[in-house]
Amino acid sequence: MNVVEPTMSDETVKAKTGKDWQTWFEILDAAGAKQMSHKEIVAFLVREYQVGSWWQQMLTVTYEQARGLRQKHEVTDGYQISRSKTIPAGVERVYAACFDDSQRLSWLADPGVTIRNSTAGKVVRFDWVDGHSRVDISFLKKGPEKTQVTIQHNRLADAQQAEEMKTYWAEALSRLNHFVTGE
Repeated sequence: MNVVEPTMSDETVKAKTGKDWQTWFEILDAAGAKQMSHKEIVAFLVREYQVGSWWQQMLTVTYEQARGLRQKHEVTDGYQISRSKTIPAGVERVYAACFDDSQRLSWLADPGVTIRNSTAGKVVRFDWVDGHSRVDISFLKKGPEKTQVTIQHNRLADAQQAEEMKTYWAEALSRLNHFVTGE
């Protein structure tokens, strides 16, 4: 398994937690975290250092990746990736292009996705064509004619599929941008 380097800077981690990555890794190594489950590492951080919930996960996952216990994009139920793009169009227009079946088929090459649920202008959640993984598309209004679209693909089978889907969704977001703006 490949060892993954931390993606967040030492400065940020230290500013938010009081310790840099190396110090956290030394603390967790000394506590025997290599032999602990994810849940046990989180419980240790809460019990001994009162780390907030977001930082519990960030520290634990980064430690697991740095020590070769978890692969890049790996989560408890498989692999997960996300891609984002800011599109120069209003959120209602971009949301409609994702929610409406006929519009979605104009930019998303894979028919057969099933919408699970949605909240108008906020999120569209659907089951992917493989029958196992799930996709969430969320929308954040960044201005009157500016929308950040974030696609998160969950329950992917392995690291290779995660990398393939990162590329797939980057290309899909470009097609969505072209469909919505004509650019």
